[in-house]
Amino acid sequence: MNGLPIDLALAWESLPALFDGLKVTAILTALPLLLGLALAFPICFARMSDRRWLALLAEAFVTFFRGAPLLILLYLVYYGLGQIEALREGPFWILFGSPFGCAIVALSLNHAAYMVEVLRGGLLAVPHGIVEASEALGITRRNIFIWVKMPLAIRYGLKAYQNEVVSFIKGTAIVSVVTITDLTAVANSIFEQTYDPFTPILCAAAFYWAFVNIIRLGFGLWGRWLNRHNAEDVAADAGVPGRGAALRRTSDLGQVTP
Repeated sequence: MNGLPIDLALAWESLPALFDGLKVTAILTALPLLLGLALAFPICFARMSDRRWLALLAEAFVTFFRGAPLLILLYLVYYGLGQIEALREGPFWILFGSPFGCAIVALSLNHAAYMVEVLRGGLLAVPHGIVEASEALGITRRNIFIWVKMPLAIRYGLKAYQNEVVSFIKGTAIVSVVTITDLTAVANSIFEQTYDPFTPILCAAAFYWAFVNIIRLGFGLWGRWLNRHNAEDVAADAGVPGRGAALRRTSDLGQVTP
């Protein structure tokens, strides 16, 4: 016994397998994040549509996929869709016939439902006066959305998006129940072989911790880049004695008013 709760020799021997599991976890994070975000945009627009029936359909999607536990959703896709004969005989069976494909579908749908509300909240947070000012300048609605509303919505919704991504990464651990060898499955396999309940689980936790904090660091850098004008304003005010309290920059429009 080395006095530590983990076996250092076993931890070192387990590193290659844990790294392989981390690669699977990273793929199961990246693909659903991209697919879910792509799916969230049209559903978000439908959710905000003036057409009542379209908004209700989008709201039903969000309510179901946010309300259903991710594990239940994964079981429905993995076990339930396989019972549909038309699906088994169709071209989509290439996707639904494998545990990995089913996991991608379930995780993407779950992430899309949460991202719809993140996008919607960010877009609704954009001050209406900025949109009206842009329209008064003769800017088209398309360009207003691309160059005015979306950049501001990203800034307003970045923290909520970060929280969703962090929760999503940790939620991917459930895919081990459908025979996918992710980081959690590797740790469980080592535990079953060695009967050591601490070493593999603590090592897996350390890998998740590092992965999540790298993502958080990336979001922090992104947030500082999006708000770099605030730092420039502070530096400019500090370099002009007596004007720091007198000048206020309207960050959304880029104008300086006394």
